[in-house]
Amino acid sequence: AEKHAGVSCVTASMDDIQFEEAARVGQIISIRTKVNRAFKTSMEVGIKVTVQDVLTNAEKIVSVAYATYVAKPVDAGKVELKPVELLSAEDHLEHTLAIERRRIRLGYVQVFQKLMQESNKEGDFYTCEEKDAVSTEHTHVQSTELVLPPHANHHGNTFGGQIMAWMQTVASISASRLCRSHPILKSVNMFKFWGPSFVGDRLVFNAIVNNTFHNSVEVGVRVEAYNCEEWIKDQPRHINSAFLTFNAVNDKGELLTFPKVKP
Repeated sequence: AEKHAGVSCVTASMDDIQFEEAARVGQIISIRTKVNRAFKTSMEVGIKVTVQDVLTNAEKIVSVAYATYVAKPVDAGKVELKPVELLSAEDHLEHTLAIERRRIRLGYVQVFQKLMQESNKEGDFYTCEEKDAVSTEHTHVQSTELVLPPHANHHGNTFGGQIMAWMQTVASISASRLCRSHPILKSVNMFKFWGPSFVGDRLVFNAIVNNTFHNSVEVGVRVEAYNCEEWIKDQPRHINSAFLTFNAVNDKGELLTFPKVKP
């Protein structure tokens, strides 16, 4: 992103991420990225992650993801970006698809906000009548992390990937309280950066199971940041929210069934 923009850039959001393969210790990870399309003040960066087994030399796709970056604002104004130079047929295809992904991305947020408004209407509550339903109260997990220099980029902002890793940890613990096994992350949905965090901030992660779907479970994670003054005054900044979907397998590799839950 910075190579294209010629200035410092920050991550605005990540599209939904699906994990096709699990990368394990001893395997070789390859990460390839390129700017697919530059809009007026934002750009889409495509990311392809593959894993190679050193014994068999076989290469498999772990994930294909799309991130939205913006140039770091200078003073009060946004930085306009130059168009992407298209060199191949693949470049032209990705350039065309990028505008469609952007349209879906913006529509996705609007639909979600509308659903939230409708579900928050007075008297509209969800109830679970099943006798064996497990309360989600026991799946609540809270973790606090101090952002140190190794956790931040060259701007002093916390790495988005570091935040995602911390989110996955608390979400995995939350899911494990239902499956009583080691959950496997399958997807991350709606990962948006609502604001930055910096070296010295305390990040508080709250995770809880939202619902189960037979062989999978959705865990919601909310991230709040505090500097020293905000910490004392209990004035958090909401910087991230995401929904992570897990499944779990037994010793034979068979998918485990999750119990019904009662919010």
